[in-house]
Amino acid sequence: MTSVKEQEAIRKLMVFLQEWDSAHKVARSRILDNFIESNDGKTEPELELEFSQGASLFLARLTAWLRMTYMYSTCLDKLLKSIGVFLSAASGRRYLIEFLEIGGVLILLEMLGLNHLKEEDKRESVKLLQLVADAGRKYKELICESYGVRSLTEFLATSNSAEAQEDVQVLLDSLGRSNPKYQNQVYKGLIAVLPCTSPRAQQLALQTLRGMQDVVGEVPSVLVEPVLGVLCSVHLEVQYEAVQLLKALMAHEVRPALLKGLVALLTPPRKKAFTFCDETTKGPTALRLREPVLVYIQQAAAAKAIGVLAKESAEVAEELIQLKVVHGLMVAVGNLDHVASQRHASISLEYFVHTFPFVEECVKKALGHTLFQHFMDSPEMWYTKMDPVQAEELASNIVDISGDMARMQS
Repeated sequence: MTSVKEQEAIRKLMVFLQEWDSAHKVARSRILDNFIESNDGKTEPELELEFSQGASLFLARLTAWLRMTYMYSTCLDKLLKSIGVFLSAASGRRYLIEFLEIGGVLILLEMLGLNHLKEEDKRESVKLLQLVADAGRKYKELICESYGVRSLTEFLATSNSAEAQEDVQVLLDSLGRSNPKYQNQVYKGLIAVLPCTSPRAQQLALQTLRGMQDVVGEVPSVLVEPVLGVLCSVHLEVQYEAVQLLKALMAHEVRPALLKGLVALLTPPRKKAFTFCDETTKGPTALRLREPVLVYIQQAAAAKAIGVLAKESAEVAEELIQLKVVHGLMVAVGNLDHVASQRHASISLEYFVHTFPFVEECVKKALGHTLFQHFMDSPEMWYTKMDPVQAEELASNIVDISGDMARMQS
């Protein structure tokens, strides 16, 4: 038989549940506020004590209301936070299972694609998905099996909330680790984010890709074009992350394709000089840039990346020489339409000249004694003294250091 104290506790629980069942939106909102304030951070035993061993009865009501109202944004933030109290409770694995049994993961993922929902609500959804993923490998697999990677990467690419994007990055990084069945799916999903129009999403995707290199093993070749593509970003933080990822990729089989692509970016086709930018540069408040501007930004970033990669590895530097990087850098130095291309190409060219004597000889011959001396004296500024004729000679140079000579001299 139950004691009088237990009977009173049960009676209070039933009164509370009846109050919830009969309450309208405003009253339920108040109940949720009180619940969150009183129970956030509690363990499973503490929640059961609070609800007289009937906490699951209240959780069931929360999840039922979520199923019925998530399309209409009814107290969603408070409702999701209340469910989070249960899912985050220490020793509360049964609450997680109960939530999953009603299709909780699918609901949370579907919310991410509803345009009319607030970013704050979607962020709460991501936080709950993180709690699910934190429960272990089989729960990560459940999210991925529910097309979670696609939903999360699309939200990352389109969200206007930097905080929400950061939460998505943490979740995707979690899904990409200790989850061998789906880690490649996560990796490819992040690659798909790179061509998007959100610089923050690009930056976070690049960071996460770099962090995953040790777990994914071999890198898919589809990564080459998107990574080189983000070098045309006008945002320096995106370019920085792209270069950091390129450094990490030098240890993989995709290296030759990346180096070849970088060298090719140094000599953009001149026929693009009068065409417009592609659609990815358009935004509600952004001015449209002509394509040559983007091509030149990409040229400058490639020149900078080449210098970084060459200084990291003599082997990479030699491969770049065999790919005619010296010719490409001189073309970029001769680009009077973009000072950044001239500066970064000149700095990178200086490294090759100082490191490889045969490069020095070829560059000196191509520039002539006077211009070469200006270059050696001030590689960061010499191009400012260049006249149009000299610039055209550089832009149309035919310097070609053969692979055999590079291997012999090195």
